[in-house]
Amino acid sequence: MTDKEEDTFCKKMRKATREIHAISDALVNAKLAFGFLDDSVWADGLLVFYEIFRYLEGAMIRLKNTKIGLLHLTELQRTEAFDQDLEYYLGKGWMKNYSPRDSVIKYLMRLREIEDTEPTLLMAYIYHLYMGLLSGGIILRRKRQLMQKISPFKEVTSCGNNITDFKNHNIFELKRDLRETMNKIADTLDEDTKNKLIEESKIVYALNNELIRSVRGAGTVIFKKIFYFISALILILIVFLVFFK
Repeated sequence: MTDKEEDTFCKKMRKATREIHAISDALVNAKLAFGFLDDSVWADGLLVFYEIFRYLEGAMIRLKNTKIGLLHLTELQRTEAFDQDLEYYLGKGWMKNYSPRDSVIKYLMRLREIEDTEPTLLMAYIYHLYMGLLSGGIILRRKRQLMQKISPFKEVTSCGNNITDFKNHNIFELKRDLRETMNKIADTLDEDTKNKLIEESKIVYALNNELIRSVRGAGTVIFKKIFYFISALILILIVFLVFFK
């Protein structure tokens, strides 16, 4: 790796957020991992991030004539995918009885405040959230599909996975394009703005962590998994007694 590659703005952001990013990864593994076998947990994970992505995509359109507009990569847009997945898991008309939880409201208030005062800082949210979806989001989907295949209690289905389905686009290339675009934009910014973006990146992960902590249903899944495990043991014991008595 060259010195130039080490000094790119995206790498500086990653280094600055390494510690809190590790906390986010641990939270995802502890919370959303339960969604591998339980659709309600998976759906609630989608729900807490739904309005955040929708807001950011609206902001990229509203600010299309600024530097933020350069990050508006059409192949990354996820609002429609969120709508499709949430309708699949929660049913048509799910928004009629929906009200955002406190963690979502707090996140949206921060985004609105930034757009009103210093919209350039929204790029920290856009970059980290979409890069996270292209990295951790894809990994979670693959783990979820693997667990569904090996579970005797879960039917394998391709439905409800639109949020991590980027059609025929290459994931590596999408991540590369997003990274290169962010680095090119950073090259046009002054040092003060770049430092503010790095500091805002830490807030991005802090707010993400609050969203993940608010995901509901993980505790219920633990009891379900214990029940499934005990049921499987009983079934094996019955088979053993029938054929080897």
